[in-house]
Amino acid sequence: MQKILSIIVIISLFFSCDKDSKLEKEIAKIDVAVNVERFDKLFAKATPSNLPQLKNDYPFMFSKNYPDSLWVARIKDTLQQQLNNEVAKAFTDESLFGGEIQSLFRHLKHYFKAFKSPRIITVTSDVDYRNKTIVTDTIVLIALDTYLGSDHEFYGGIPKYIRQNFEPSQIVPDLAAQYAFQNIYQPKRKTFLDEMIYYGKVLYFKDVMIPFKLDDEKIGYTNEQLNWAIDNESYIWRYFIERELLFNTDSQLLNRFINPAPFSKFNLELDSESPGRLGQYLGWQIVKAYMKNNDVTLQKMLSTSAEDVFNNSKFKPRK
Repeated sequence: MQKILSIIVIISLFFSCDKDSKLEKEIAKIDVAVNVERFDKLFAKATPSNLPQLKNDYPFMFSKNYPDSLWVARIKDTLQQQLNNEVAKAFTDESLFGGEIQSLFRHLKHYFKAFKSPRIITVTSDVDYRNKTIVTDTIVLIALDTYLGSDHEFYGGIPKYIRQNFEPSQIVPDLAAQYAFQNIYQPKRKTFLDEMIYYGKVLYFKDVMIPFKLDDEKIGYTNEQLNWAIDNESYIWRYFIERELLFNTDSQLLNRFINPAPFSKFNLELDSESPGRLGQYLGWQIVKAYMKNNDVTLQKMLSTSAEDVFNNSKFKPRK
């Protein structure tokens, strides 16, 4: 009997993988335009005399609240020039990430028919890591100076748990997250479970839109951090359940288990070994279970309440 069950599982996995492979081949045929505009290079070459032309070509990049003298001063600023040089060295060929962006856009077009490829504009932002990517219906901004590599000298004063994701490989996961935020409808976010499921939806959205990325890249963990979460999944879940945290509205739970942090805060000796955002990780596993055990579309799941997702997920942590 055990052998029969094993064979059934293997056959099911085979057909599932074959189905996924066929879908990915179809998505790869979708025609989407990707043109990366290197505004960062144009600004680096700007002079007081050609600044008016650059402003004319990119009016949305220059606030009318500031006089030209401010932009001229920035052009001449030595720190800005350093940023320009480092970005130019790190990103000599936009195709390094353009192909992945095209794949992301193809997936978006497949699942959201109204999607239209936006203009993609690369900039520098004085390392404003809270706004690494900005997405609108018509424009995508990518601050390349926030993707120079986690050990870059510019990031010396930034905590390691934040700068570990200042890698070029995080550009597309960050873009996918921005599109997830645009498409998730979950107005009620009062409990710890609400936040877990919300970010679980964001991560599952990445599963669908950027399947070519590794799981650790999707969540922004190192491989070691992801393995720690996997190995301790059942213990984390038991901790949440035994302390009745799921429907708790204590805002401190966000800082302990949802928001970026050097580690998760169980108030145990093992805290320093754990990665931060383990509430997001568990929410991801719950959403995965929900999609596996229910015949619903991605769009339907994105608007389903956290409680319904949880109650119908049949989630069981890995042991």
